[in-house]
Amino acid sequence: VQLQASGGGLVQAGGSLRLSCVASGRTNTRFDMGWFRQAPGKEREFVAAIARSHGNTFYADSVKGRFTISGDNARNTVYLQMNNLKPEDTAVYYCAAKMGIITRATMATKRAYDYWGQGTQVTVSS
Repeated sequence: VQLQASGGGLVQAGGSLRLSCVASGRTNTRFDMGWFRQAPGKEREFVAAIARSHGNTFYADSVKGRFTISGDNARNTVYLQMNNLKPEDTAVYYCAAKMGIITRATMATKRAYDYWGQGTQVTVSS
């Protein structure tokens, strides 16, 4: 599975961005998807995930109520709508795919994911 993320950019605090991640390749197999982010000098951290078959979503506490993950299975695309952005949201955002099913126990574990996109930069100015 190949993943192509897009939609990053520069936005002022309080603004919004929508990231997209398109999956290609072995998309006829079962896979779920997530978003992670990595700020300079910090570890890559979990942001959100979606179980594509039934639409269950999972979020990091830091983004709950501000970010929404959704999917378009027909287009093999996952979106991350980010509202009320804060300077601390500044990071490179990566989408990832896990072959099989995401669960609450595995959603935030980087090594649970099998494929990663190239990342898209999100910068929030104060």
